[in-house]
Amino acid sequence: MKSNVIRAGCAAALLAAGAAAPAWAQDANQARSLAATCFTCHGNEGRSVGGVPPSLAGRDKAELLQTMKDFKAGKRPATIMHQHARGYTDEQLELIAGYFAGVKPGPVVPAARGGY
Repeated sequence: MKSNVIRAGCAAALLAAGAAAPAWAQDANQARSLAATCFTCHGNEGRSVGGVPPSLAGRDKAELLQTMKDFKAGKRPATIMHQHARGYTDEQLELIAGYFAGVKPGPVVPAARGGY
C-alpha cells in the first residue's frame, strides 16, 4: 500500500512538471519578443555597436529593471526611453530585464549576407 502511494505521488509530480514546461518556454519566447523592440537601438540581442546606446546583454537584471522603471516614472532623463518604458507593464519590464541579463555579452555578429 505504501509503495502505491509513493508511486502515485511520483507520477503526480512528473505530470505537474511536464505541464509546467510549456509555460517556461512560453515565458522565454515572450521575454525575447518583448526585448526584440530594443534591438533596433541597442543592437541584436542587446549588443550595441560602439557602446552607444549602451549594450544590454549580460547586465544585472535588477539594475536593468530599476533603470527601465526610472525611465517609465520620468526619474531619469531620456529622449526616447521614457516613451518606450511607459508602454510596458512592470511585469513586462521584468521579463525584458531578465532576458537581457541572460544574454551572454560579446561582440556584435553581423547579419549573414545571402547570395542573390
